[in-house]
Amino acid sequence: MDVYTAVAGRRAVRAFTDTPVAPAVLERVLSAAARAPSGANLQPWHGYLVTGTALDRVKARTGARVAAGDPGDEPDYRMYPAELPPVYARRRAAAAAQRYRALGIGRDDTAARTAHIAGNWDCFGAPAALFCYVDRIMGPPQWADLGMYLQTVMLLLRAEGLHSCPQMAWSVYHGTVAAVVSPPPDSILFCGMAIGYEDRAVAGARVDRAPLAETLTVVDR
Repeated sequence: MDVYTAVAGRRAVRAFTDTPVAPAVLERVLSAAARAPSGANLQPWHGYLVTGTALDRVKARTGARVAAGDPGDEPDYRMYPAELPPVYARRRAAAAAQRYRALGIGRDDTAARTAHIAGNWDCFGAPAALFCYVDRIMGPPQWADLGMYLQTVMLLLRAEGLHSCPQMAWSVYHGTVAAVVSPPPDSILFCGMAIGYEDRAVAGARVDRAPLAETLTVVDR
C-alpha cells in the first residue's frame, strides 16, 4: 500500500471485530513508527500497548465509572478551547452530524448518542489499544511531535490492513488507565488509540474535510 492510499483510507473507525491482532504485526508497526520526526530527536512520547486481560481490566473499570455517572478525573489538559471560533465550531458540528447520520442516530436521540460516546471506553470493541503519554515538562513543540508519531502509527496500521481510532476521551479517566499501565508520575495521558479490524457490518462515516482554500494559502510572489 503506498502512502497516498494509506492516507486516503485512514479514518477514525468506531466499530471493530474481536479478531486478535498478531503481536508480531503490532511490533512491526510500532518499531517502524519510531522513525517519526521529533525536534532534536527527543522522541517525547511513551506508549503502552495493552491487549488481552489487561485491556479487559481497563475497559471494565472505566465502564463501571461511566455507568456510575463518574464525570472523570481532574483534567491534565483542555481538549478544546472554551470558545471555539465559528469556523472550527462549524467543522466540529458537521463532523458529528455526519457520524450520527451514518449510524442512523437522530439529532434528538440523546440516549443513543450517549451510548455511542460510551463506546469509547470499550475501544469500540477493538482487541488492542495504545495509550500514549508525554512528559509533563514538555511544551507545544513536543506535543506536535507526539501527533506526528500517532499519525505515523495510524498510517502503518493501514498498510497492515488494520484500522484505528485515536481517542482523547481516554484522558477523562486517566487515573483508571494509570492503575493498569503504571506510567511515571510526571506523565500525561494524551490519548488512547483503539486498534483492530473494522467491523464492516456497522455503518461508518468518512468525515469530509474543509476545502483546501480554507486551510492553505499559496504565496508565490
